[in-house]
Amino acid sequence: MLSRVFLAVVLLAGAGAAQEFKAGVAVRDITPPQPVPMWGYGARHDYLSTGAMMPLHAKVLVLDGGNGKVALVGLDLGRGPTYAMMERIEQRVRAEAGVTCVLAVGCHTHHGPAIELLDQPGLGQGKFDAAVAYAKQLPETLADAIVEAANGAVSAAIGVAVEETDLNRNRHSKKEPKVRDPRLSVIRVDDLNGKTLAVLANLSAHPVLENIMDRRFSADWVGHLQQGVEEQLGTMCMFMQGASGDMSPNTNAERKGPGGFGKAVAAKVAGMAKAIQPAVPATPGVSCLHRSFSGPSRLDFKNPIVVGTLSQAFFPEMMAMLVEVPDNTVTAKLTSVLVNGDLAFAGVSGELFSDLSNQIKAQSPAANTLVFGYCNGHCMYIPTESAVGEGGYGADPTVAWVPVGTGEKIAAQAVADLRELAGK
Repeated sequence: MLSRVFLAVVLLAGAGAAQEFKAGVAVRDITPPQPVPMWGYGARHDYLSTGAMMPLHAKVLVLDGGNGKVALVGLDLGRGPTYAMMERIEQRVRAEAGVTCVLAVGCHTHHGPAIELLDQPGLGQGKFDAAVAYAKQLPETLADAIVEAANGAVSAAIGVAVEETDLNRNRHSKKEPKVRDPRLSVIRVDDLNGKTLAVLANLSAHPVLENIMDRRFSADWVGHLQQGVEEQLGTMCMFMQGASGDMSPNTNAERKGPGGFGKAVAAKVAGMAKAIQPAVPATPGVSCLHRSFSGPSRLDFKNPIVVGTLSQAFFPEMMAMLVEVPDNTVTAKLTSVLVNGDLAFAGVSGELFSDLSNQIKAQSPAANTLVFGYCNGHCMYIPTESAVGEGGYGADPTVAWVPVGTGEKIAAQAVADLRELAGK
């Protein structure tokens, strides 16, 4: 039985003077400076990286509602920061900048660095010291960027556009019609002089178009998307991955490969962003709720054969990931955020299947709702019960560790939390 073991609430009511909506941005290069093992494909095992096709970045947009601040962090990484990293980040940004909520989302590139390795024997120490050092520095780098963005926030206006597209496809289901979340969501934030501070894009699609055995770092099509928008609009573009557990890019002859697909998405995002007319919120505010769900792993990590097989599929030191599965208990985390009463975020620490995103968006009280996967951690795949019934990669216990039904519980809780935040 899935059990909820942790609840933290941040409901900060405004008091005194009228609240003002502000926004701030920051960017950091997070490309590893030395060769390290890569994340994403077991076939590469512990072969070290050999350079970079493009720099990897962390991009931060802080939205300040006067009563609370949410930091949106788009990462050119395969996953969100570890739970231990998130504790450090949240501790620092709250103390140094009053940031009450963080949504740190990995774009899920399969050409980023492994960030799980630890300074412990057998888990990275001695053999992969460069990767251990990178993992130690990463939360400090991200916290620095969030603090910079929060403390540099200026009065701002915000607007949102959402369109249904054919940019993704269901890679898992054999049932017709195949379910998917077709929405491309774009947020544009301007200062009060009309200068665009940031464009944020949210779409559900795996970044897996680069060559598997190319050991150079890349954000895959997501990197080309961000670069393309920045070239067209002259402002920071960040990407927040959606519920892409069962979603792949829907490529064709006109949008082929990471460059072709990324540029096609960039053209769409730029066009949507240009059409947005940002407005100063009438009732600014930021509030959030944090939840954790824990239960027995579907894969038995108490069985040495299971652990041995997994370590050979990747590499032994990568079993550092299992520090987050103590006593065979796997934890998924949910963060629900309401901004200005009409914009909602639901961030989940795993590879959500797309219909879970559909469920949240269909029942959310907000005018616009964005769902993020790979957020504030990584507990592997979170399939729907229907997908588990079909079986196959992404739904089977080897990569979907959370108890069956966890996804539906998370979706229902996200809706309940957003309704609570909206006072409904």
